[in-house]
Amino acid sequence: MAISLSKTFLSITHQFFPSEKCRPVSFSGREPQLQRATSMGFATRSLRVPRVSSKTSGSLSSSMDELDKETREERRVADVWREIHGVDDWVGMLDPMDPLLRSELIRYGEMAQACYDAFDFDPFSKYCGSCRFTTRQFFDSLAMADHGYVVSRYIFATSNINLPNFFKKSRWPKVWSKSANWIGYVAVSNDEISKRLGRRDIVVAWRGTVTRLEWIADLMDFLKPISSNKIPCPDSTVKVESGFLDLYTDKDVNCRFCKFSAREQILTEVKRLLEIYQLEELSLTITGHSLGSALAILSAYDIVETGLNVLQDSRAVPVSVFSFSGPRVGNVRFKERMGVLGVKVLRVVNVHDIVPKSPGLFFNENVSPLLMKMAERLPWSYSHVGVELSLDHKNSPFLKETGDLSCAHNLEALLHLLDGYHGKGHRFVLASGRDPALVNKASDFLKDHYLVPPYWRQYENKGMVRNEDGRWMQPERPKLDDHPEDTHRYLKQLGLESHH
Repeated sequence: MAISLSKTFLSITHQFFPSEKCRPVSFSGREPQLQRATSMGFATRSLRVPRVSSKTSGSLSSSMDELDKETREERRVADVWREIHGVDDWVGMLDPMDPLLRSELIRYGEMAQACYDAFDFDPFSKYCGSCRFTTRQFFDSLAMADHGYVVSRYIFATSNINLPNFFKKSRWPKVWSKSANWIGYVAVSNDEISKRLGRRDIVVAWRGTVTRLEWIADLMDFLKPISSNKIPCPDSTVKVESGFLDLYTDKDVNCRFCKFSAREQILTEVKRLLEIYQLEELSLTITGHSLGSALAILSAYDIVETGLNVLQDSRAVPVSVFSFSGPRVGNVRFKERMGVLGVKVLRVVNVHDIVPKSPGLFFNENVSPLLMKMAERLPWSYSHVGVELSLDHKNSPFLKETGDLSCAHNLEALLHLLDGYHGKGHRFVLASGRDPALVNKASDFLKDHYLVPPYWRQYENKGMVRNEDGRWMQPERPKLDDHPEDTHRYLKQLGLESHH
């Protein structure tokens, strides 16, 4: 998630130099409240390892050169942000890889990764299934203040649907909620970052599955019209996977966290923010990993289909999705409708990941058009949307061969692959010096001779603290925010209040 704070910047190639000794390289992470050594390093044994060329920042002049370079790049982002967000469908930007697009993809990927890092998945915690931080502390608590965003609202979903492996529940009898899980957030760029980006950026980040891949088996794998769940669509043949749709639209009126559906929470918050910043240049960026990317695509469709992104002065705010390791969401009619609406989707995948290959294992965009035409009425005929950027973890000298399917699906590993990708046939060279140790934060994917322990991300004493009597206990957390008081007002403006 972060560029290492050490003075060493990495440039890793596929060439090996057995006569060179491996120089220690800082693998410092950016996770707060983690019990780990101050620094991690490569082994110093005389092994055949990727060559490491170091560039120290010892002199003030070289440091200023780096700052000037970063400043020039930030100004350029403001100049080409529409291209980065797909106005031309990323033509000419993926091969070779545009460096600004790469850095922005990693930045949005880190905002999706934050959903995992902030999620309480410990069943021994009475807050299991919630976010560990308040909205005001979110990015600061994750050491991501430099991203320059402020969380404006958390998103919750009801667990009373057929996706049990997506939701986490506490073993405690008295819990924060019996039927809700935290599944993401809405954030907006602050004034400083907005100037660098060239617009005010509203981000919706969705959480995916927390650990293993059993959730794939929970998919009903059944397409149904998107309009059947009261999402507007002029074409009843536009269909999406029913489990994704239910997760997006269901609610529990008896729960204060999910008395509004995830859909209603998203639409009302986006409308509120668009009203606040309507006089500025704006963008809507939606991101997610795994199942969260399916929700990102659904919500992007919904925002544009309802016309929510059209301002009072008739300007249409561009809506873009940066999807990571996402499954197929709907049928070919859904794909076509997304194109008509102008929703831009860039999907980043690992070619060895099974999740982007499902659902629709047999009838999908890869079979002949004639066969797809014959199968279009079947309830399991799917098609990916948008543009795909496919990466291969076998190209990274850091990653090992493994039969663990979850490694190929790991978001930190995918961001590592992005950092080293320069185009098809180009050698793998880390562009930003992003710490490879982050790959093993929640996996066992790095080669063993780098001496980075697998699953090293640990919370100090597993969250236990001593009270005044010296007893170990779980600390109380601040009261969890639920929904803003003006939600009903925005629901009424959207024509959704009658559903309550």
